[in-house]
Amino acid sequence: MEMIILSVAAFIVAILTFFSGFGLGTILTPVFMIFFPVEVAITLVGIVHFFNNILIAGMVGKSADKTVLIRFGIPATLASLAGAWLLMNISNLPDLYSYTICEKIFEVKPVKLIIASLLIGFALFNIIPSLKAIQFSRNKLPIGGLLSGFFGGLSGLLGALRSAFLIKSGLTKEAFIASAAVLSVFVDTTRLSVYATRFSETSLHENLSYVNAATFAALTGSLIGKRILKKITLKFIQVTIAIMLFLIAIALGAGLL
Repeated sequence: MEMIILSVAAFIVAILTFFSGFGLGTILTPVFMIFFPVEVAITLVGIVHFFNNILIAGMVGKSADKTVLIRFGIPATLASLAGAWLLMNISNLPDLYSYTICEKIFEVKPVKLIIASLLIGFALFNIIPSLKAIQFSRNKLPIGGLLSGFFGGLSGLLGALRSAFLIKSGLTKEAFIASAAVLSVFVDTTRLSVYATRFSETSLHENLSYVNAATFAALTGSLIGKRILKKITLKFIQVTIAIMLFLIAIALGAGLL
């Protein structure tokens, strides 16, 4: 039953996130946490996320914007290290508030509320007419990379922040999806190299069947997303990103993520 639930979740989420450029790891990780300890869930989902992005990059990578990959990707990678370092040093700050539902405690940390507010701000840029018209010029790419990388390292939501910025950078839908996928491969390669040192601790070999099933389901979902890409407009992608940013922000603010 666990394998079926994880596979169905991976399949549905992969289709939804093919166009947004983020969300597979963010949404799938809590589902895995139902059946596995936190550190195991993060590692297993990281592997699924990596192979899914490899597939997407292989399918549409040729449309990636090289300027974005360099001017946005390099600052984002470096800044994410600073964000991760800061997270390690503030993770022990007391919770802002907590509450209980059905004997389960939900805790909201300061960093989660900060990121939730940031995501809502980005989401508004995609739905308010006066803000939708704003575009970020190419010379702002390093700034966007630094911001998304830093807050991504701080919160783990690099994909959400990256997509929120890139969708305003004047890219075509093909270039946006391709650039997001290639950048994700860069980040996944880095973090999985860290996880590799802990594979034995997370009992990866004992859970390979779950990883394989979820990965296959996610790849199938992404293939379906590629087939309907031509029918999708950039406006649809913008609205999708706005909705997902709102949902993730609410989940963070409520302590669900």
